Order: sequence, then C-alpha cells, then structure tokens
Amino acid sequence: MNWKIWYGGMTISVEGPENCGGIFEGARLDEQLAEVEQRIGAADFWSNQTEAQKVMQRRRRLEEDRTLQQSLRTRSDDIGVLFEWANAGEDVSGDLIRGLDELQQEVESAETKKMLGGEYDRTNAIVTIHPGAGGTESQDWAEMLLRMYLKWIERRGFKREVIDYQPGDEAGLKSVTFLLSGDYAFGLMTAEAGVHRLVRISPFDQAARRHTSFASVFVYPELPEDADIEIDEKDLRIDTYRSSGAGGQHVNVTDSAVRLTHLPTGMVVSCQNERSQHKNKASAMRVLKSRLFDLKLKEQQAKLDSIAGAKKDIGFGSQIRSYVLQPYQMIKDHRTKMEVGDVHRVLDGDLDPFIKTYLMQKASGTLGAPAAADED
Repeated sequence: MNWKIWYGGMTISVEGPENCGGIFEGARLDEQLAEVEQRIGAADFWSNQTEAQKVMQRRRRLEEDRTLQQSLRTRSDDIGVLFEWANAGEDVSGDLIRGLDELQQEVESAETKKMLGGEYDRTNAIVTIHPGAGGTESQDWAEMLLRMYLKWIERRGFKREVIDYQPGDEAGLKSVTFLLSGDYAFGLMTAEAGVHRLVRISPFDQAARRHTSFASVFVYPELPEDADIEIDEKDLRIDTYRSSGAGGQHVNVTDSAVRLTHLPTGMVVSCQNERSQHKNKASAMRVLKSRLFDLKLKEQQAKLDSIAGAKKDIGFGSQIRSYVLQPYQMIKDHRTKMEVGDVHRVLDGDLDPFIKTYLMQKASGTLGAPAAADED
C-alpha cells in the first residue's frame, strides 16, 4: 500500500511497512555478519594482529548498519501507521511532519556515513590552521576560521583539544593545532582541507579598502598508539621554551612548551597546551607521527599517479572556497560549485551542507578542482 503527502514543497510517496524489507537487504547483512563471526571464532584469528583488527572493524561497521536498518524500518513502520490513521480521518498531521523530519535527518546522516568508508575516516582528526601572507589581516582571517570550526564542533557535539596556539602580533593567530574527537571526525574534516580565501573591507585599514586574505587548513588522522610510524631520536631536534599567551594566571613560568623538528623532512611541531614538558612532548610526537603518516600516503599516491599518468589539477596555492563579505555577500566552494548567500550562518558553523555536497561529489567522481588564486 502507498500513501502520498504534500511535504516540504513536494509530494512524497511512502510505502507501507509490508514493503520495507526489500529496501534494507537485511538478509544480506545477516549473512555478512555470520561470515565475519565465523572468521573471528577461528583458533588462529589473532595470529595476525593487523588483519584481525581489520576484521573487527568490519564487524563493527556491519553491526552499525544493522542497527541503522532496524531504526529506519521502525520509523518507516511508524509513519505507515500514521498514514493509516490519517486515511481513517484522524488528525495526525503534526506527528506525520515530525516523523518525516526525523526520518529525513536519519537518512541524511546515514548517507554521509556511507560515503566515509576510508580506512581512517572514522578516526579523530588533527587540524592545523596557518594564515597566508598578509600579516595582521591574514592572521585575523585564520582566527575567524578557527572560530567557525569551533562553532561547527559545538553543533556536532564533538570534542576538541587545543594542542598549540600561537597568537598574532596585533590580532588573530600565527598558527593553531587542535585535536578533533568524534565519530568520523577525520572523514568529515577532509572536506575542509585546503586554502580558504576571504574578501572584505579590512577593519585594520584606515582607508577602508577591500583586502583579500588567505589561510590554509591541514587535516591529518590521529593514529593509534601501535601505528607503524617509527621516528629515530637522532632525526629529532627538541627545543623547549616558555609558553606564549595573553597573560594571567595560566601563563607558564617554566620552559614547558616543546618544539620538535624532524630533520629529514624539516617538519616542525609545537605543543604548549600542558604545564608538563613531558605531556607536551608526547602530544607533539602524536601530531608529528600523524603528519609523517600523511606525507607517506601522499608520496604513495603521487607514485601511483605518476605510473598511471594522472594529471594533477590542483596547483600550489589553489583555493577550495571563497568567502566574499564585500562588495556583495557570497560563500562559494570552487570544487562543488555550491554557493550560499548567508555568510554569517556559515561563519557561525553551519558547514554541513558544504561537507555533504563535497562528500557526495567525491563519491560519485564529479568533484571539481579548486580555483586559481586570482579567481572570484
């Protein structure tokens, strides 16, 4: 049986509960889970720790799929019952609209998670923001980006831990690194990695001229403790210094901040969040390992691209998104071509539409390249 309702500017057709079983392919999920459980039950299952962990991760994903399947079926059944009551003359329009809203939200969340099937997509993310050239103007833009992400993190219910914060000379920041903790944090934040461009009337220019500023966002997966990344002590230069800050009771009076320089690659990682030098060093090592792992992945991909003759569309300094505040207001993602006129809503953390569109186009292979630095 089918029901139709006018909802959200369109006519929606909802199938009755007796037709829901085929949509979710529950039998196939049960078969896959049974196969995985059989492998886990083997006597030599843990002889290969790496493969065993992959199988355990697959079981977790399948169990989540089954839970989602059951939840969607329950919601669909409930909506079907409400349609039956509506056909019988009862006023259940409020419950129907609420049920459809909840179903839509759950389906959209499930779609996003399905697009995040990479090996590290579920992990926490280490995020670094650097201002581009331009002094105070770009440093202020980097601070605005940090605020935008903190607002998005709050909306998502994620947790964050600032590992290193270098304040700007007059305003904004010179660099910030923070750990973003939550399910699919890395997979979601990969949509934000790249160069972000701001166009506005500068609050630091007495002549009120229009300025263009750039800031870069880097995203790395947080690696587990047993990750296969070895760092030789002789390849490290370790410097300690006093933490910087705005002053007050939380400023350290000892040289507890730590800066690690990886000599073979020239990578520099700092941490000053903790009062303990030992804890700061451990946090900095965690970030350094993630960055080295990311570099290793990029080198492998570059080698594959070279073998396959792949053309690189993304040039150095290319921008993924423009935020224009003057002379008009518009935020445009140059990869997906998505545009939003309510710039303040986005700067207040409403990033999910941009992230979802990016993930959908990436999954379908229709994602475009970033724009050249002088494009509007």
